[in-house]
Amino acid sequence: MAVGKADEPVEIFKARSDKREYRRIVLQNSLEVLLITDPETDKCAASMEVSVGYYSDPKGLEGLAHFLEHMLFYASEKYPVENSYSKYITQHGGSTNAFTSSERTNFYFDINADCFEEALDRFAQFFVKPLMSPDATTREIKAVDSENQNNLLSDGHRLYQLQKHLSSKDHPYHKFGTGNWDTLEVQPKARGLNTRQELLKFYKENYSANLMHLVVYAKDCLDKTQTLVQGIFQEVPNTNRSYSPVTDQPCKSEHLQILVRAVPIKQGHSLRLEWPIIPDLAHYKEGPSLYLSHLIGHEGEGSLFYVLKKLGWATSLSAGESGGGHHFSFFEVYISLTDAGHDHFEDVVALVFKYIHLLQQAGARKWIFDELSAISETNFHYQDKSSPIGYVVYVASNMQLYPPIDWLVGSSLPSKFSPDIIEAVLTDLTPQNVRIFWVSTNFDGNTDSMEPWYETAYSLEKITSSVIEQWMEKAPDGNLHLPVPNMFIPTDLSIKTVSNKVLLTMKPHFLVLSLNKIPEMFSPSIQMNFPVLLRKSPYSRLWYKPDTLFSMPKGYCIIDFICPQSRSSPESAVLTCIFVWLLKDYLNEYAYDAEIAGLGYWISGHCSGFEVTVSGYNHKMRILLEKVIDRITNFKVEPDRFFVIKELFSKQYQNIKFQQPYEQALYYCSLILREHSWSWDDECEALTNLEIDDLVKFYPLLLSRTFLECYLAGNIDSKEAVSMIQHVEDALYKGSQPLSRALFASEHSSSRIINLEESKNYFYAAEGLNTSDENSALVHYIQVHSDEYIKNVKLQLFALIAKQPAFDQLRSVEQLGYITSLSRTSDAGVRGLQLIVQSSVKDPRYIESRFQAFLKTLETQLHDMSDDEFKKKVNALIDIKLEKFKNLPEETNFFWWEISSGTLKFDRIENEVAALKQITKTDLIDFFNEYVNVGAPKRKSLSLQVFGSSHFSEFKSEKVDPAEPNVVQIEDIFCFRRSRPLHHSLKGDLVHLKAHDIDHQ
Repeated sequence: MAVGKADEPVEIFKARSDKREYRRIVLQNSLEVLLITDPETDKCAASMEVSVGYYSDPKGLEGLAHFLEHMLFYASEKYPVENSYSKYITQHGGSTNAFTSSERTNFYFDINADCFEEALDRFAQFFVKPLMSPDATTREIKAVDSENQNNLLSDGHRLYQLQKHLSSKDHPYHKFGTGNWDTLEVQPKARGLNTRQELLKFYKENYSANLMHLVVYAKDCLDKTQTLVQGIFQEVPNTNRSYSPVTDQPCKSEHLQILVRAVPIKQGHSLRLEWPIIPDLAHYKEGPSLYLSHLIGHEGEGSLFYVLKKLGWATSLSAGESGGGHHFSFFEVYISLTDAGHDHFEDVVALVFKYIHLLQQAGARKWIFDELSAISETNFHYQDKSSPIGYVVYVASNMQLYPPIDWLVGSSLPSKFSPDIIEAVLTDLTPQNVRIFWVSTNFDGNTDSMEPWYETAYSLEKITSSVIEQWMEKAPDGNLHLPVPNMFIPTDLSIKTVSNKVLLTMKPHFLVLSLNKIPEMFSPSIQMNFPVLLRKSPYSRLWYKPDTLFSMPKGYCIIDFICPQSRSSPESAVLTCIFVWLLKDYLNEYAYDAEIAGLGYWISGHCSGFEVTVSGYNHKMRILLEKVIDRITNFKVEPDRFFVIKELFSKQYQNIKFQQPYEQALYYCSLILREHSWSWDDECEALTNLEIDDLVKFYPLLLSRTFLECYLAGNIDSKEAVSMIQHVEDALYKGSQPLSRALFASEHSSSRIINLEESKNYFYAAEGLNTSDENSALVHYIQVHSDEYIKNVKLQLFALIAKQPAFDQLRSVEQLGYITSLSRTSDAGVRGLQLIVQSSVKDPRYIESRFQAFLKTLETQLHDMSDDEFKKKVNALIDIKLEKFKNLPEETNFFWWEISSGTLKFDRIENEVAALKQITKTDLIDFFNEYVNVGAPKRKSLSLQVFGSSHFSEFKSEKVDPAEPNVVQIEDIFCFRRSRPLHHSLKGDLVHLKAHDIDHQ
């Protein structure tokens, strides 16, 4: 229960599995607050949602609301030191961010629980008395402009702005919300406006407590948290500004019945149909758009996508409501087209309308709604516990939209079947209301208009309903029909009792059970904290971890197929990828129902083979797993699908040049370091020459020798786990003509990276692949050590200390680039440090010099750090490490990483915490001066420099004038890679790991 304005109880509906307590309060300044208490949490969090967004930007100051969001992070009257808020959050184990949308701006953070009170006070100053200095104003306008520069070549941003551009000019939906240097600096000055004064005015007029909603997620009890919040947030000013949502529609008659041909940046074709509708928010219990998106976006047999796919015209389809405002919205159908689909554009549009016509003829079906409602209810009550920071943002966003009882639910629980409301929305999806956006690089040079903010080329023509009706008459029927009842909806949600009896006296990675001695019962008093090696054979290893923490009817099954032939050449790498994509393609219509019902699967390729994951409700998990395995063992190459997937891959390779420059730099880093990696160019050339027969021959070779690394976890008992893997083994390795055989000892894979030379600073420089992209990028990688507890925690502690200062100096003060980050890396068990900066204003070599200067400054800061401050940082890192798993996916990711990397240090957290407690400030400084600092004797660095079009001249001079002593330029990546020794493999001892018989207590 919660407390309302008049101390009346207000019910807040929550999931049956939710143990947290909630209370709604309204402060004297009319700030509405939801308090959440979770005694089990390690992190606390808060989110403030302000009911103002870029729809409120004054004319001629586009991006002002977004700019204000940036500015509030700088400083406040109470905490005047610039960026002290972000520094405090980051160095106490937290994170912080914000976003601006059309009608709201959301600020949020999380932090270690013991630092929450001060963090919340610092956060509150955003809304009490922020400082927005003239100097910070100019710098942050540049940051907004840099953010916009990064978006200019993003097709998502470009096409969304085109949709908005083709609406009423006097409607706020038409606006450009990001802002740039021109809108926030040049144009205001030309009109005699002071941007900072306009910023202060906008803040004063719009940031009023009565338009804010706050969610506070705390460890303390509700009463204590309420006292804390009242003391801090009561100071937020309330100007009693009235909230005025946009109520009129953005599209008039001239903006409907249009066909827009637009040119994207990336190769490919797509189709988007949209219709203005009444938002689901008005009928969120009835869920009309949810019902229609379920059917129009369905991928099972008889669905729109199924038919388009069978015709070879589409590779993906999605449908659903697209946010606009409180009183207007759009229903969208988005289709990725093949070349053939592009050529059959009229037929594709016609089939969309044919399926809509089918739904109109069928009417709203109660059994479909009931099925959707049942799935939604199960998903809500058995939802995984999410991170506090994600949860507070979600709930704060709901507070403005729904009554308190539904703040935690939102629109996720449709419960009232209303055929009239569903059919009213369906009636809007007509040729008379449609807006069609047809996007293809084939239109380049054949358009007559340009969107002003992103310069997207397009042409527009009116399209009548009679034309679409003619297309419908000519289009193939395709046997469209409604889906059948979903067989994967779980009905057994019982929790299995972990009552097996195991002696847990051995080290975690040797906790094993004999194949012939699987115990009947586990002692309830024993907590299985780590995976055990439940079974080993010449064909597989089975690691098992029952759920002892979460009490959810869910499971995880991961099977890693180790296939030595998968990456033996560029051809085999590409063929493995095509094989994986075809598997998913073949399984799609069958597994789609499982996905809807909360049971998903994923197949992905990697450097040693491919990985199959099945996760979700465990009731029917085995059914889906056996279907996946059946498809693998009975794989056949369907020619039409082969060519569709080959075309898709070909476009992906063509679009590599449109990756962000920092992504290109990361690719070069990976290519240089990893032993088994092939270049994009080699793989693209291999793809060009591949035919159906190549895959037909490769498939049996790929699976001829395999080993299965398996992990089963969650609500699955040990006998079932063994039985599932035995089934997989039988399918692959048994029979008169087995598909696979066990690996030879010499074939067991190891993922290794090259060992850089100490005291050498390697660099690789390249021009950006997209000559239209002005941005340059630097990735500076420092290789430190192989997995070792003491060095691990020294590196982690250094990264925790250095992360925020690096961002402040390089991004906020020097304004080198909007994308700036310093983080730790782990590649094949080798730990390192990585700086990423993307910039349109400075070239990579200059950025490199500024990073070196930053490290020298940081050296002084480390020496000047007090012992008390050092201890706080150590404790903050300990708190981060001791943060409990919130759900099964988190636990699975941690243990599977240990298994797949070969480290098997399941007790890593305890050991690294113990190591942390022994570290002194002198130890950290010595580590920094030995491995990281400029000129450090054991420093091993690799600088990846991608030069954008604005810095091509610097790139050419760079090649002529290489750098200072100990700097080595890499001219040929593969020659360099062959010349260097490799780090040892962490998987070296896995082959000899044995399953032991152990006594039972």
